[in-house]
Order: sequence, then structure tokens, then C-alpha cells
Amino acid sequence: MDLSSINPVLLIASLMVSATPIMLAAIGETIVEKAGVLNLGVEGMMITGAVVGFVVGINTGSPMLGFLAAAVASAILSISFGFLTLYLLSNQVATGLGLTLVGLGLSALIGKPYEGMKSTTLDPIEIPILSDIPIVGKMLFAHDPMVYFSIILVGAVWAFLKYSRAGLVLRAVGENHNAAHALGYKVVRIRMLAIMFGGACSGLGGAYISLVRVPQWTEGMTAGAGWIALAIVVFASWKPWRILLGAYLFGGVTVLQLNLQAAGVAIPVEYLSMSPYLITIIVLVFISALGNQGAPASLGRSFHAST
Repeated sequence: MDLSSINPVLLIASLMVSATPIMLAAIGETIVEKAGVLNLGVEGMMITGAVVGFVVGINTGSPMLGFLAAAVASAILSISFGFLTLYLLSNQVATGLGLTLVGLGLSALIGKPYEGMKSTTLDPIEIPILSDIPIVGKMLFAHDPMVYFSIILVGAVWAFLKYSRAGLVLRAVGENHNAAHALGYKVVRIRMLAIMFGGACSGLGGAYISLVRVPQWTEGMTAGAGWIALAIVVFASWKPWRILLGAYLFGGVTVLQLNLQAAGVAIPVEYLSMSPYLITIIVLVFISALGNQGAPASLGRSFHAST
């Protein structure tokens, strides 16, 4: 065992990369759940974004086009969930699980011809002056554009929910959809837009895995990232800045276990590999014991204009 082989600078930099796809998916799901909708199909939308982004990226040679296509594809996939739950009033939990299964099967079908191929990836952007700071510069200020975008997006969502009128309406729909409807707000339309935003964010998270984190396509490569994103939303009590903290916490656990494996720690590899998921379960159990801290009152409840 050689712990000296673990470079702290590379560890933190890798942590930010590992956390980015989870953070993108979690911040999108936060908006969805703030609108009162529970979409458990995040994993399916992420894997769809991963395969569509990779296919478009490898055929066009442009990772940014891949990200755009991934966001659009996952947003379109999320519309099916919105239609079934908002218009046909199907059960949100069951429909979300079905969406995950559809995404996993669809991605396997689309990605089969692309297995083993390598994609062009995003070049890192070194922020002038800041990236030249010893140690911290390379650790925090020399990443690809999507790392910075994910942090900016968290800030934008926080400001949207806290200061904008549209954010207030969104939160009102999530807290009491009947009262919001009585005030004249289009509950179904607002929730559909929130679902599409969440789908687009999940698609970006999935594309980040296949285009940047591991620039190739492998079936099932999201490996439960969507479920961790769902757990982080609860862990963060539906607050955007806590999403940032939660994503970096779980991303750090993932990166640390990989580094410990490489250092030859005398713990079976299987235990290290399952540690991120085990910690997710422990955190959820702890939060459940405390009760729903800040959950929207109408979360998971179907709305019908006649009620």
C-alpha cells in the first residue's frame, strides 16, 4: 500500500470532474421536484443523453454539438413522462421507473455500433491569472467548460428560485397546485416546462460522462449516477447550493475509492467499488429518520383542473 502515490491536486481536480454529471442531473431534478413532480427516470434520461451525445459528437467531430443533441434528446424523452403523468394522470413513480427502463434499452440499441470507439473531448480552459496560482490554480481553475457551466447553472437556478417571479410561481405550484390553479396559473404547462428542463440537464450530465469523463461509449456507463442524483436532491433538502455540496461529496467518495484501489489499500475492491452507493443509502436512511426537510407539499401528487 502506497498512499503517497495519491496526488491531492489531481484528486481534487478529478473530484470536480466526477461530480459534474451528477450535479447537472441533480439541479435539473431539483427544478422538477420544486414544481411538484417526482421523476424517477433520471437514470434513463442520462444514459439516453450519453449515447446521443456520443453518437452526434463522434459523427460531427464537435463535442459541443453532442452536448446540444443530448440535451434535446433527453428533453424530448422527458416529454413522454410529462404527457403520461400530467395529461393521462399515470402514477409518477411507476412512469419514472418505466422511463429509466426505456432509456437503458434505447441507449443499448443506439450505441451498439459505436462500442469501442473514441470520441473527441472538450479542451480545458485555463482561467487567466487564477490558473497560475500555485497548487490551487491547476486544482480549481483549469477545467473543461462544462465544469464551470455546472457551477454557474447551480447559481442561476438558486437566483431563479429565490428572486424571480417565475421561480416564485414554480414554487407555488409545487407547494399547492390547487391554490396556484385558482390564482390563474397554468399548472400543467409550468410542470411540463420544468420536466423538460430536468430532462435537458440529465442529458447534459449523461453526455459529460461519454464525451469528457470517459470519452467512449459503453452500455450502462452511467452506472447508477441518475439514482445518486435523485438521492442528492433529497440530501440537499431541495436547495440548489446544497446540491453543489452533495455532488462534490459523492463525487469525492467515487474518486477516493478509485485512488485507494490504485494505491493498493488492503480492502477488497468490491467493497471500495460499492462505497459510493452504500454511503448514498446511509445518507438517505439518516434523512428519512429526520423527516422530509423542505420537500414541496404537492410533490408526487397528480393535478387535475377539475379538482
